This record gives sequence, C-alpha cells and structure tokens, in this order.
Amino acid sequence: MKNSINKFLSALIILGCSLQVFSQQKEQISQAQKIVNDFLVEEQIPGMAISVSKGKKLIWSQGFGFMDVENNKKVDPATTQFRIASISKTLTALGMGILVDENRLDFDASVYAYIPDYPKKKYDFTVRQVAGHIAGIRHYKKDEFLMNKKMDIVEGLAIFKDDPLLFEPGSEYKYSTYGWNLLSVVVQNAEGEEFNQFMKRKVFSPLKMSATEIGISDIDMPNRTKFYIKQNGKIEVGPQVNNEFKVAGGGFISTSEDLVKFGQEFINPNIISEETKQDIVTPLLKNDGTKTKYGVGIGVLTVANNTLRYSHSGGGMGATTMLLIYPEKDLVITILTNLSSVNIRKLVGELEGVFVL
Repeated sequence: MKNSINKFLSALIILGCSLQVFSQQKEQISQAQKIVNDFLVEEQIPGMAISVSKGKKLIWSQGFGFMDVENNKKVDPATTQFRIASISKTLTALGMGILVDENRLDFDASVYAYIPDYPKKKYDFTVRQVAGHIAGIRHYKKDEFLMNKKMDIVEGLAIFKDDPLLFEPGSEYKYSTYGWNLLSVVVQNAEGEEFNQFMKRKVFSPLKMSATEIGISDIDMPNRTKFYIKQNGKIEVGPQVNNEFKVAGGGFISTSEDLVKFGQEFINPNIISEETKQDIVTPLLKNDGTKTKYGVGIGVLTVANNTLRYSHSGGGMGATTMLLIYPEKDLVITILTNLSSVNIRKLVGELEGVFVL
C-alpha cells in the first residue's frame, strides 16, 4: 500500500513538473511570436521560418509571410526551402568530421596532400587553417557574389587559385567563402566521390534532412522560396545568381526544421564522434596564441549569463539566416528569411532573451 502511494505521489510530481514546463514554453512561444511579427514588419521581410527544439523535441516551428509574394504562397517551416548561405560551411564541417572519424581526412594536414596540383603559394597551409579562416585565402572581390556562371566546384577554383595568400597562415583571421570552395574539393578527393553526393549520403540522409540539397539556379525547385532584395525601400525579386560552384561555403538550400535536426548533432552527436565534434567546436589559435572565436566552420561564443553558443550566420542574395546551438541548454534555434541584408542579430538577441536567459 505504501509503495502504491509513493508511486502515485511520484507520478503527480512528474505530471506537475511537465505541466509547469509546458506552461513556460507556451508563454515563451507567445512572447517570441510577438517579437517575430514586429520584426517582420520592421524589416519588411516577405517570408521567414523559425524552428526551435529543446531536448531533441521540436517545441515551436512556424512560418511567417510568403515564400512567393506574387503568387500568395505562404511559408511552411517543414517544406519551404531557403538559401541558407554561409550556414552551408557548418554542414560541410560535419561532413569533414565524418571523414576524420574514418581516417580519410586530417584537419592538420596540408591542403596539398589532397589537392597536389593546387598552385603553390609562398606558405603551406592546412585544412584546419582554411576551415577556420586563418589560411590567408581571399574572400569576394567587388561583385563576385553576384556571379551567375554555371561552374562545378573544381572549375570554381579558377576564380581565386592564382591569387597570393593575403598573409602568412595563422597570423591573421580573414573570413573567406572561397576557402570553403577549396575544402569541397579536398572532401571530394579524400572520399573519391562527388561532393554533393557525399553530403547527401553521409550527412543529410542519416540526419533525415530530406529537404536539404544544393540550390540549382536554372531549374524549377517548387518548394524553394523566391529571393528578395530591398531597393529604395521597395521589396522586389533579386537577380539570379549561381552558387553551385561554392556550395560548400554558401550554396545549400534547406528548411528551418531540417536545420534544427542538424543542430542537434552538435549537442548529442550520432554520425560523428564526440571527440571530433569537440575538435570542430574548439576555437582556432593564431600564431600569437590568441583565440579566433571560430572553430572548423562554426562560431563559438559565450552569450548572456555565460551561456555557450555555437552558431553561424548566413547572408546571400535573397537570404539572411542564422543557426544557433546552445549545448548546455539542449536548445537549437534556426531563423531563415528570404530577404537580403536583414538585421538578424537584433532578432537573435531578442529571442535569446526569451528562450535562453
């Protein structure tokens, strides 16, 4: 009898705690919805998707506005594909981590070990240095980000491969999407498989990211949003660009719900080892011993209340995005928009005030 009473009391306590958590999450979501709706109007964003997971459970996922304004098609966070821009680097980093676990790739090996015919520079440089933006490879010049030329990833190397390094590797930090173009060729050569096929087979399929793929510019992708820009205060469809040659650093499209699944891998890894995950999220050191706040394809910071955050932002033609992972909170937040140059960090701060603090 006593055991039965104890079990009943324990069940009541568990139920009470569950109801309290549910009530708290409901209030958080209500606050977040108001913040997002206000932000949508303030920034004139045509469409946005936000998904939030806690403890592997999707607690909030919502579409706002339109994926196609002209045809009145609303955003669905489960199916609407946005350009994720530079969040692509973090996806590629996970793929590289898998190759590290399989002893096919060494972060600290020279890039020339995998691409021996890459033009020789004044200094040697490693895979890790490229991945952490301290190798000295340049970023875009002028309007290169507007390129609409059909190229594969090897052909895309021609844009920058003959340029000298900007500095001695390890001496400075200089963000470079082209560095990740180079890394996609490293992955391709290390695995002996076309890069996009490798990412689908080794990353997207195991994580059940069925809506994540390369964004192909010249074919109809029915779930892909249109891409908008703001010109003189007016929202209009932006020019067509081709990101296929730089897919590893900025060419994937995805949904907010797919990216939440991806973010959970950095909290409870299943397809890479814990050791390799920790290696990826360890900030790189420059030659003078200072940290860069960036690991292998992912930013590493502490935010309010000394909370650890792994993150990556993305900005591209018709896209402003953010992936936020709080491992100590078992929390992932993904924000995707279909408008260029959105002040997304303002929204991040406000959502952190709701879900993190």
